[in-house]
Parts: sequence; structure tokens; C-alpha cells
Amino acid sequence: MTTLTQDYQITWEKLPDDYKLPDDPVDNINQPALAAALTESLQLAGKISANTLTTTNYGICATLNNKMVIKAPDWAFIAKINVSREEVTRSYTPQLQGDIPVIVMEFISDIQETEYSIKATYPPGKWFFYERILKVPNYIIFEPDSGNIEMYRFRNTEQYILQEPDENQRYWIAEMNLYLGVWQGTRENRAGKWLRWWDEQGNLLPWGSELAQQERQRAEQERQRAERLAAQLRAAGIEPEV
Repeated sequence: MTTLTQDYQITWEKLPDDYKLPDDPVDNINQPALAAALTESLQLAGKISANTLTTTNYGICATLNNKMVIKAPDWAFIAKINVSREEVTRSYTPQLQGDIPVIVMEFISDIQETEYSIKATYPPGKWFFYERILKVPNYIIFEPDSGNIEMYRFRNTEQYILQEPDENQRYWIAEMNLYLGVWQGTRENRAGKWLRWWDEQGNLLPWGSELAQQERQRAEQERQRAERLAAQLRAAGIEPEV
């Protein structure tokens, strides 16, 4: 499949099996934790189907003027792939293997601000690739230390427009029927700012550790209720059944 534009030709081709992918480590310890937290709450809320792909530092491909381009966003959500998961083990090519990502995220980690690069010549910058090549509807740039979040929405003007948060300082991701915002707290020994999801009613999508804590609290409340009831029965001269 080929897309023609005024300045370049985009071809959606599978990554060759012998293509050597870069083997660079992630930029810092926060990135995997932030990405895993985003995916876990979606999974627990039933928001990830069998054909959904969530990615972390994983290559998304397009061929620009006969040259392969691969970008690996820190996190991405692809609602539906139309091939087996085995076929996308190494990389993913939108249009050819499934949908364009609904959202891509970059967690700011360097001083070069590559997340904002609009470089159009080969190899193109991240911003250029997400906006002009993939045309991803939602682009998130998050700074974990400060908690600053920028959401850019792809508009009919064929470019990203910076969005303003709602009264709760959250952003509506229409394709997912969810809000995205910043939450402060601790998970897996990391205390700080996190990107999190809220549903249409404003309910926070919990992590597994939070669900477990809620269950422990319910069990403790039930135990205390049972003890109060037993005490009331004994006060009335009735020995409760064990």
C-alpha cells in the first residue's frame, strides 16, 4: 500500500527479516515503569482485546521515499491488528498489519528534545513521523519529574494542535472513551508523578496493587463487622455459632 503526498511517497511494508534493529537500552529507569502502569490498568479494566497491541520502546515502521523509517515511542496503543501476534514480534507496520496507533507517548528524558523534532529529511524526527507520516490522532509528551503533560490532537488542518485540559486537569481521548491525566503517588517503590486513566464517570482505573488493597480493606471491614455482631450476641446471652 502506498500513500502519495506532495513531497514524499509513503509505502507500508513489512520490516525485512534480516533488518538489524537498534539494540539501545531505554533512556532511564522510569520509562518501563510508566509504560507498564498505563497498560496494567487498561488490562484490568477490560480495555485491551485479543487484537489490541500496547507497545513500549517497540518499532513502528513506514517506508519514506523507499527508505525504511522506524520509531519506537515510549508507549503506544493500537486498537486492532489484523495479523497474528507472531507476525508483529519484531515490529509493526500500520495500514499493512492493522490500525494506525490511537495514541503515542514520549516521556521526556534528554536535553535534545527529540520528542519535538519536525525534521523532514531522512531520518525524519519523531514529531514529523507521528504527525505527517502516521497521522496518529493523539500525541502525548510527558515530563515525569515535573509532571508536565502536553497533549497534541491531530486536526483537519493536518497538524497537531495543543489541547487544554478540562476542569479536572485531564484530557479526553475520544478513541478510547477515557481521560488521561497525572496522578501523584507510589507504585513499585517509585514515588512521583504517573500518567493514569479515568473513565467517563471520572473513576480512576486501578492497578492490581490497588485492587488487592481494596480487597484487604473489604475483608478487614467484614471481619470487624462479624466481631461486632458476635459481641452483640454474647451480650444478649447468645453464643454465636463458629
